[in-house]
Amino acid sequence: MRRIARRTFATEKEIAMRISATKNIKKITSSMKMVSASKLRGDQNRLDAAKHFSAWTSTLGAPSTPFESLKSIDGLAPGKNVVVAITSDKGLCGGVHSAVCRGVRSLVNAFSDADIAVIAVGEKGRTQLRRMVGPKLDVALTDLSMPFSFALAAQIAEKAFEHENVGAILVAYNQFKSAISYIPTLTTITPFTLAGENETLQTYDFDPPEAKDTVLDNLYEYYVAAEIFYGLCEAATSEQSSRMQAMENASKNAGELIDKLTLLYNRARQARITTELIEIISGASALD
Repeated sequence: MRRIARRTFATEKEIAMRISATKNIKKITSSMKMVSASKLRGDQNRLDAAKHFSAWTSTLGAPSTPFESLKSIDGLAPGKNVVVAITSDKGLCGGVHSAVCRGVRSLVNAFSDADIAVIAVGEKGRTQLRRMVGPKLDVALTDLSMPFSFALAAQIAEKAFEHENVGAILVAYNQFKSAISYIPTLTTITPFTLAGENETLQTYDFDPPEAKDTVLDNLYEYYVAAEIFYGLCEAATSEQSSRMQAMENASKNAGELIDKLTLLYNRARQARITTELIEIISGASALD
């Protein structure tokens, strides 16, 4: 049966149903805000621990770069450059995932001539990057368990090293600043230099000396996993803060909508009562 469009105002019953539905939505968003606030405290504690855990990596590589300053990057390393885009499987957290995906897209477009492979961490990243970078998307890790662990970071690093002739490994994530602020950030991890003037850890002695290359190879793998783990912790904290803010805004909007619908309901009710009174008075007048 085809529905027929109406140009009349909504009835009291329809308005009351909308008010009831909006109140239920407000209850859900308010509950999600409280849950996110509770999880945010735990993620902040894990992030603080991750900062101490990964502090030693700052002496081995360049500092992280916001995607807004992407033009300052001169180029990428020779070989296959692997980009790890960190998102998650869950939504309802504003544009936190889209910010990372847009940053990865801008990176791929800026270095279109480079050999780049993208690893998407999280279903949200996989869905968006499949559309944004197309064939550059090589691997996607979904159905992730929360909170993120170092075992997951090691698994991602292993996926990155499976590529042949790996050059730089770039970690894209949201850097947590405050409960209402995060910065899409890129960390570039370049391979260690085993010889020459810029030799990595040249001030250290290795015993035996012939084990130096093996030690540096193992250290580089651990270095990559540590940087990915730090990016996971930053991304998780930014996601919870963004979700908390999004649910707070949704609850506020739902409250404003309830007030408007309540006013509309009262007007409709008053109009109905007024109409009924007019009909009663008119009927009484006709009897006289």
